Amino acid sequence: MAHRLNAILSSNRELSLLTHKARQLMLLQRQWEQVVPASMQRGCRVLHLEQQTLTLAADNGAIAAKLRQMSGELSARLRTAGCEVTVIQVQVQVSAPAYVPPPKPHALSAFGKDQLEGLASKLDESPLKAALQRLVKRD
Repeated sequence: MAHRLNAILSSNRELSLLTHKARQLMLLQRQWEQVVPASMQRGCRVLHLEQQTLTLAADNGAIAAKLRQMSGELSARLRTAGCEVTVIQVQVQVSAPAYVPPPKPHALSAFGKDQLEGLASKLDESPLKAALQRLVKRD
């Protein structure tokens, strides 16, 4: 399967160029992860490298500010690792948090239902009585 995919990607000039660019970015990302402090690795990523200018995406302004502050040191580390970078640009690109479904409401126990029904039966007609009755019937 992998050989077939590689054959398809290399058969088309545009796909071949795109594949080459993607491999370069993956390699650059790995090099970046070797030089950036571990505490910042998850909050930033490589966007592209053009004319010795590395453009990074930061998840928030605090990370972006720290990267800008460290840009001289980080570009020197990258040069030591064999990557010709003279300028580091940082863009803030806030990523959307993963969707977390709301927690399911807890079910009332039989005892709890009995207690609420008993309380509702002692009340005069009111919004509270109606709400208690709906709550008991909900499960």
